[in-house]
Amino acid sequence: LQHGASGLEPLAWSEDHRVSVSTARSIAVLEQLSDVHSGAQDMVIHRTAVPAPAAACRLKVGPKKEVAECKEKFANSVDPSVSQAFMLDRVFNPEGKSLPPMRGFKYSSWSPLGCDANGRCLLAALTMDNRLTIHANLNRLQWVHLVDLTEVYGERLYEAGYRLSKVETPRAELGDFAEFQRRHSMQTPVRMEWSAICTTQQVKHNNECRDVGSVLLAVLFENGNIAVWQFQLPFLGKESITSCNTIESGISSPSVLSWWEYEHNNRKMSGLIVGSAFGPVKILPVNLKAVKGYFTLRQPVVLWQEMDQLPVQSIKCIPLYHPYQKCSCSLVVAARGPYVFWCLLLISKAGLNVHNSHVTGLHSLPIVSMTADKQNGTVYTCSSDGKVRQLIPIFTDVALKFEHQLIKLSEVFGSVRTHGIAVSPCGAYLAVITTEGMTNGLHPVNKNYQVQFVTLKTFEEAAAQLLESSVQNLFRQVDLTDLVRWKILKDKHIPQFLQEALDKKIESCGSTYFWRFKLFLLRILYQSMQKAPSEVMWRPSHEDAKILISDSLGMGSTEDDQDEGTSKQASKHNPCDTGKAMDVDDTADDSLPQSGDMGGREPMEEKLLEIQAQIEAVEMHLTREHMKRVLGEVYLHTWITENTSIPTRGVCDFLMSDEGYEDRTARVLIGHILKKMNKQTFPEHCSLCKEILPFTDRKQAVCSNGHIWLRCFLTYQSCQSLVYRRCLLHDSIARHPTPEDPEWIKRLLQGPCTFCDSPVF
Repeated sequence: LQHGASGLEPLAWSEDHRVSVSTARSIAVLEQLSDVHSGAQDMVIHRTAVPAPAAACRLKVGPKKEVAECKEKFANSVDPSVSQAFMLDRVFNPEGKSLPPMRGFKYSSWSPLGCDANGRCLLAALTMDNRLTIHANLNRLQWVHLVDLTEVYGERLYEAGYRLSKVETPRAELGDFAEFQRRHSMQTPVRMEWSAICTTQQVKHNNECRDVGSVLLAVLFENGNIAVWQFQLPFLGKESITSCNTIESGISSPSVLSWWEYEHNNRKMSGLIVGSAFGPVKILPVNLKAVKGYFTLRQPVVLWQEMDQLPVQSIKCIPLYHPYQKCSCSLVVAARGPYVFWCLLLISKAGLNVHNSHVTGLHSLPIVSMTADKQNGTVYTCSSDGKVRQLIPIFTDVALKFEHQLIKLSEVFGSVRTHGIAVSPCGAYLAVITTEGMTNGLHPVNKNYQVQFVTLKTFEEAAAQLLESSVQNLFRQVDLTDLVRWKILKDKHIPQFLQEALDKKIESCGSTYFWRFKLFLLRILYQSMQKAPSEVMWRPSHEDAKILISDSLGMGSTEDDQDEGTSKQASKHNPCDTGKAMDVDDTADDSLPQSGDMGGREPMEEKLLEIQAQIEAVEMHLTREHMKRVLGEVYLHTWITENTSIPTRGVCDFLMSDEGYEDRTARVLIGHILKKMNKQTFPEHCSLCKEILPFTDRKQAVCSNGHIWLRCFLTYQSCQSLVYRRCLLHDSIARHPTPEDPEWIKRLLQGPCTFCDSPVF
């Protein structure tokens, strides 16, 4: 990391496989990719950053002139309890003057998948000077600031006179120091957490109701209040804010927040779990209007009420299935000092059953970070001495117990100090922030902050999970596919058990997910067979330099002058490397096929050609399946002889052109569509010369004058513009939706890549 980690929980791992690291100057975002175009065994990570704002955040507590006068009054007060409290509080003085600036980030939180314009996760970021903002990664490598919620909430409070309800009695004037403190504490964020995506009903102009996706963001403030923001999806900015409701929690000195989400008999219940720095933990009901199938608690539920001065550091809520009670349940775990507090919530006919206890003997130091694998309920905790504990819940007749084992990072990385951990969405990796530990009893002179990735699953476990996945989306399981990718590149073959199991899955259900998984395996196998280049790809070739110089020299120059010029040019490229020209010639000679190697190289070339043929066959199958889906949408949403922008006749002819392709469903569908089209063809035309664009290739369209246009892989239209989108792994391209497109075409254009499930940018 370029800067030191900051905040209480500096690491967070999103559902779309991006790791955010809060640092003293920015949020470093590390995106894990399972690259099918690279033969390197290393983990592939794309790195971006969300910079901290340059200007300090000033909370809106009143008119600017009045606030400036009050600050001057409090700073020069003769009462030391007022002047010192004012001067030393960084909420009142974010710029600090003689104190160090409040730069960096306090906390970051990822939304669920499907919240931004590309269907990916939003990032909520809280700076050290209490500015809460939401960011989106819309242009692939650029983060866009969408809204400043601190500013919006401050404006709302200012308009309401800093009262939560109209019946509340007016407070004192801003010149009163207690009122000055109250107005700051009621808008100083401590933590924020996203809910799962819920569905709301929106009434159209013609009184029709349509379902609209929305997401909630709960923000916990210093005074114990919680603001619940409701955003319409996709979130585009301030205009997407639907509502904001404030809940009074009644908890003093709140420290942490988490959503409690529970599903019982197809009814979703929700609430907010709040922890205090003094020890108590409780669930608060959250009432929402116009949310389908949403329920909440009738009253707050206290999970732990003792004021034992053990601060709640982190809370995680894990949905599980109880094997003895035969119903779903909810496990809440909280880090309190060196202990883990757990609470099992179960709804039965008698009501809400609550079982709670503490797990002790885990760490000798306080827990600094905690994370949970929501697929199997495993919890990971770490303390600053480099020790990580794995806690596995085991159900009993009454409640549950934990089996825990120690993961010593010192055996892997040497002596280290840990500052935060996060587990990947499918539980394949554990990310850890480390710095150098003590050596011979001495602390290091300089601290180098690093993010280490530790595997938690074997290749066999990852492959089995991919085969039995209920998600059926490769992009959402990148951490698992990365382990499979590493194994194939290392062994240079697909294991027999995986190949057989995948073939059985394809034969039994024929889901396109398994065909995409097969395509992924074949592509990685193809990369593993490729010979690594003898030189680095970006390094310029010296042979080109020789040719250029000899061509540019005059006719009267001698051969010695040409040789001298060549040697000078070579030394200019790399002054430390003499005799490079000879090395290049030697490598060129080595790369030629030798007579003794011909017998070994021919089978390798045949193998590569065979794999390439299999890849093309799988790609063609996936293309045909998607073409059938597109034609189904065309049939459902068009009238007789209606011209859509989709080349319907060309797609039909392309599907029917292969005599070996026997699919009764496709033939029946094409027959219905051709009957609807009534002998009309509606061909596409080249925008440059107005000639017809024939549909002969699924990837591109070429007119009779040689103009080439790439085809959109989602709708098979020709992209006749200079701007288009590409999928994350650069598999395919897609066009941008236009205002004149009907809703069903816009819906098609929102889909992921048909080959790798990646989102499109």
